[in-house]
Amino acid sequence: MDLLKRVESALDTIRPYLETDGGNVSVEEITADNIVRLRLLGSCGSCPMSIMTLKAGIEQAIKRAVPEIQGIEAINLTDIDDPNAVLPERLQ
Repeated sequence: MDLLKRVESALDTIRPYLETDGGNVSVEEITADNIVRLRLLGSCGSCPMSIMTLKAGIEQAIKRAVPEIQGIEAINLTDIDDPNAVLPERLQ
């Protein structure tokens, strides 16, 4: 199975949790040095907790399933202090 399919399979294990809060994630690219670049979608893209979602959920799921991945980056993280950041309704 190729690298992208394995990463997508790992993401499929956590997507139900992201979708609970109206979010999701898409793979933008896997670089030559095995860095996965992601886009956070829906409420994940504007949530001030997105860095925690990325590090505690997404990154761990990918690295556990695809150990050759060297790092995970989100191209659209929302800063926790961003005045436009919005928590998902369930967390408000």
